[in-house]
Amino acid sequence: MTSPFFLRYRSLKATALNQTHRDMQAKMVDFGGWDMPLHYGSQLDEHHRVRSDAGMFDVSHMLALDIKGEAARGYLRRLVANNVDKLTQPGKALYSCMLNQEGGVIDDLIIYFLTESHFRTVVNAGTAEKDLAWMQARRDEIAPGLEIIPRRDLAMIAVQGPNARAKVWQVIAGSQAETENLKLFQAIFFGKYFIARTGYTGEDGFEIMLPAVDAADFWNALHAAGVAPAGLGARDTLRLEAGMNLYGQDMDETTNPLESGLGWTIDLKSDREFIGKQSLLEKPVAQQLIGLILLDRGILRSHQKIVIQYDANTGQGGGEGEITSGGFSPTLNQSIALARLPLNVAAGDEVRVVVRDKMLRAKVVKYPFVRNGKILV
Repeated sequence: MTSPFFLRYRSLKATALNQTHRDMQAKMVDFGGWDMPLHYGSQLDEHHRVRSDAGMFDVSHMLALDIKGEAARGYLRRLVANNVDKLTQPGKALYSCMLNQEGGVIDDLIIYFLTESHFRTVVNAGTAEKDLAWMQARRDEIAPGLEIIPRRDLAMIAVQGPNARAKVWQVIAGSQAETENLKLFQAIFFGKYFIARTGYTGEDGFEIMLPAVDAADFWNALHAAGVAPAGLGARDTLRLEAGMNLYGQDMDETTNPLESGLGWTIDLKSDREFIGKQSLLEKPVAQQLIGLILLDRGILRSHQKIVIQYDANTGQGGGEGEITSGGFSPTLNQSIALARLPLNVAAGDEVRVVVRDKMLRAKVVKYPFVRNGKILV
């Protein structure tokens, strides 16, 4: 009889690097329907390697979509909340939210400008099918005939850390001259590689797309050059320290991006109309996304309730909030969180977090907590 575990495993999606992860003794987990590495022995070591040297992540579960056609820019002007008219230089990237009519976040994504008739977007793994269906439906309304091409033939590897770029240059011969002067959020084609100076860790590095059939050889070459494999566990603690939103926790279709620390990605100044704009203009902003550092012993987790104490002397304070993302910070060696709190809460304030039956003290801070190896709080 086939075991239930085997049936579950067989039903999971796998990246081109699945067997490579297993050969490296990775602990594999179900991540949104994908069979992905959680860690390769020590999540803590992987986190510190990225902060101090270089680590690599398989992010091939995310989906690249090529948008092709003369109407590509006009379509994206309507589709996303940030303004693609900022993209004038080939290879330039833009981070944006894609909103529904109510102003909720369908997904956050990166858009690369390649030519006037070719843009590339990268969407989250867990929302990929939903995103594609939404984008196709809006395409049919806005720009019929435009091509939206899923690129499951590509793998994506993120190499992150202060020495990440130098390690990549060792592996991809001749790439240093072409990519050394790439600015943040810029990308370039180099042979079979699409090399972008982007990432999700708060460290420098590249996110590299290449044919999936070549992914294992590239991964092994990076490993031979001293790049440490890192899994989902380290990716989450790194992005939390860097104050980067995670879809499904810090924002989703029910949340206002202006209350999720994403105001900088929402273009409300231009006359351009985009899906969800009117709803955002009509909704008063009542909350903010802000950082917390736990002062007592314990661990902050998502969905924990926050209590803002009322000061009878000043008549200020009171109210509640909620942690959206929380966990232990290896760099700070204490628990940190992102939290949605009322606008009257400011950095330096002290709040209480309900952890099981206890009220634990936490200090409100501005995030990011860590960037480029430096503690900022």
